[in-house]
Amino acid sequence: MGIRIIKTDRPLQDAQVLAVRNNLREGGLTAAAAAGADVPAAVREIIADVRARGDQAVIEWERKLDGVELSPEGLRVSAERIEQARSAAKKRFLALFRRAAKNVRRYQNRILLKTPRPMNRGGRELSVRYTPIDRVGVYVPGGRAVYPSTVLMTVVPAQVAGVHQIAIASPPTADGDVNETVLATAAELGITEVYRLGGAVAIAAMAYGTPSIRPVDKIVGPGNAFVAEAKRQVLGRVGIDSIAGPSEVLIIADDTADAEHIAADMLAQAEHDPGSAVLVTPSEKLAGAVAEAIERQLPQLERAEAVRASIDSYSAIVVVPDIDTACEVANDFAPEHLQIITADDEAALGKIRNAGAIFLGADTPVPLGDYYAGPSHVLPTGGTARFFSALSCNDFLKASSVTRYDAEALAKDSRDVINFAREEGLTAHARALEARSRKRPGKE
Repeated sequence: MGIRIIKTDRPLQDAQVLAVRNNLREGGLTAAAAAGADVPAAVREIIADVRARGDQAVIEWERKLDGVELSPEGLRVSAERIEQARSAAKKRFLALFRRAAKNVRRYQNRILLKTPRPMNRGGRELSVRYTPIDRVGVYVPGGRAVYPSTVLMTVVPAQVAGVHQIAIASPPTADGDVNETVLATAAELGITEVYRLGGAVAIAAMAYGTPSIRPVDKIVGPGNAFVAEAKRQVLGRVGIDSIAGPSEVLIIADDTADAEHIAADMLAQAEHDPGSAVLVTPSEKLAGAVAEAIERQLPQLERAEAVRASIDSYSAIVVVPDIDTACEVANDFAPEHLQIITADDEAALGKIRNAGAIFLGADTPVPLGDYYAGPSHVLPTGGTARFFSALSCNDFLKASSVTRYDAEALAKDSRDVINFAREEGLTAHARALEARSRKRPGKE
């Protein structure tokens, strides 16, 4: 079939372009949605059961969904098993993991919010206090692939923020264990609390707790449609990072870009199965060259069949009049990953308002951010970069305002506050100020 090439002068009104965008925003790539599953209802049933029956519900759902037999004592992976996984892991990979963790830690420390000096206004001291969340749950997906990078990109930012209690949940393998590499990387980061739990069952157990699993205050990490829906339904009971869907990249490029590189970048994103890759360019020549390069490169991939499905069904090349229009399309899509490869990358960057992670220049492919550069790869998808941000250490901090008045400042501001309160009909609020305006004991 091949990737679609859409040529349009008005992409924000073009039905084909809008169909691509809406498909991403509606999460139309998921196998569950394609199969017509009622995901919200299924998740609601699981959460209600876990809340009502605790460990027993968790065990029964794991038997039903993952085909493993667990006991209350076996839900948590022992510290000895976690350490054993680290001892058995490839030493070269662990060394690589430590280098990547160092990069992530440096970046997160660099952007960590610092408490500013208090603002003083004549007896009024106003400040803010940042404190880490007490307890965080990390969901690490399983299934088609192994994701030690998710351990890296969630745990390290939380640790930089000062979170001391971090629990990981990951789907059990066929033999009832957690993936060896996930355990090894958890051990590398000092995590000793890991649970054999997958999907909505894991989210429900971490949000509400069971006799064997302490509830957390915030849940982060990617997952399938059931994980995303479960996070949506427990929001309010706990905090979440975002409601993530299938992975995506949008690339803005002009004639200066290498078609072979662009094709490789698009195929890399499509490899997520499902994944989406969209090229927006003012160059018809580049559009055609990239389409041809995709067809040449695709058969060489190990997962060619799955990648082909994503390229044919969920990806596109959009030819627009100019780079300014391409940037408008990018802002409308609000993509998870945005690559900019143009003659003037900085000028294009200045026009971007909505993107989860931005990769500038021909030498900055997305996999650098997936594994190594420093920013977290846990990103908003499906257009939610319009209001969600990339996960960072600051997502694990809570801000508390701190206000201190002295008696003179209170006296100066009391009348305004009393009048404001009375305007709203809240006389008890006013009396709280009036009580302090009266003569104090021992004062003349």
